[in-house]
Amino acid sequence: MTLILQTIVDGLVLGGLYSLAAIGFSLIFGVMNVVNLSHGIIVLIGSYLSYILWRTLGIDPLLSIPLVMVALFGFGYVYQRGLIQLAVDRSSLLASMLVTFGVALMLRNVLVLIFSPDFKSITPSWAFNFFVIGPITVDLVRISALAASLVLLCLLALVLGYTHMGRVIRATAQQDLAARLCGVNARHVYGLTFGVSAAFAGASGAILGIVLPFSPPDEAHWTINAFVVVTLGGVGSPSGALIGGLLLGLISTATSQAIGPAFPNAMMFLILVIMLLVRPAGLLGNAFSGSR
Repeated sequence: MTLILQTIVDGLVLGGLYSLAAIGFSLIFGVMNVVNLSHGIIVLIGSYLSYILWRTLGIDPLLSIPLVMVALFGFGYVYQRGLIQLAVDRSSLLASMLVTFGVALMLRNVLVLIFSPDFKSITPSWAFNFFVIGPITVDLVRISALAASLVLLCLLALVLGYTHMGRVIRATAQQDLAARLCGVNARHVYGLTFGVSAAFAGASGAILGIVLPFSPPDEAHWTINAFVVVTLGGVGSPSGALIGGLLLGLISTATSQAIGPAFPNAMMFLILVIMLLVRPAGLLGNAFSGSR
């Protein structure tokens, strides 16, 4: 029983990180219909930015999250307006997917040149503290990571649901022509959406750095995980990303414990195939499909 409880706790913590890492991917796909294959590398850029701030300035990785989010919001906005929008205008959405794939490869090589392909990790002074709750042992790092992920997901849900920017994003996602007729600058909204996505991807990267070691080749892993989370939970919804991420975290830890550490990816893709066959819209469906 102790082993089962410990596995569940570890799965929930990992799932919270998966949820936060995937919400940006979900938002872009739901609003712009763009499959952002550079999402994983943006997550890792957030990890490396937090790592730099920790090593050079001694800033705690959790405190560096706002700085990382601001930097990557600007990067995401410029990236969308300067590159992805051009690809969509001059060719198609498929071209934008290929562009993001090329950008992911280039940025991965840039990170290898700057930081080497070796694994890095962020270990703040409180990293080795832990709590014992009955038979369960939970370290402070994982508790902090889960709490930060839940807070940021709630923040995004509030922004999308109750702010002017959130209403404009949802309106553009549901029916961009009607939004344009109402005076909405759809291109600017797409840039904002991509910026928000990059900001939350960077935040997940900063949290990732204190939970798991990371290296540039990991970018494909985080892109694939985001795709699976979106498939499980549904497109464009923070609650869908949370449910999908928690399910994926529980599946990964349970598979590692019951079968072996080499099998989580196989189980993940098996669940993905089953979900696509049974409920392709995800458990909560497409959050932006009401007017389409």
